[in-house]
Amino acid sequence: MTPGWETSSWPDDRSLVDNLRDLQAHADDFEKRSGFTYTVLDPVTSDVIGCVYIYPDDSEQNDARVHSWVRASRPELDVQLWRAVTAWLADEWPFERVAYAERADGA
Repeated sequence: MTPGWETSSWPDDRSLVDNLRDLQAHADDFEKRSGFTYTVLDPVTSDVIGCVYIYPDDSEQNDARVHSWVRASRPELDVQLWRAVTAWLADEWPFERVAYAERADGA
């Protein structure tokens, strides 16, 4: 199980219509700058290997909450993605406190 997704019911059996609705909601959030969802692509094949979600933290304990996942067929990339996103957030985003589940091998 990917850290941060322990209580999630995703992936689910949503229809194509429901999936499109979900994607449109993420696009709307991005346009309004209220949340940011990124698809992670393999740089060689351009295959989708995961996603990154950056949203405000509802608890107000952090500036943002971040979740990411990689495909079950690419679990070896989870820690690498976590490290890359953690560095990107520190270098390029204006957050002081980010809630992003640590990875066991990420220290």
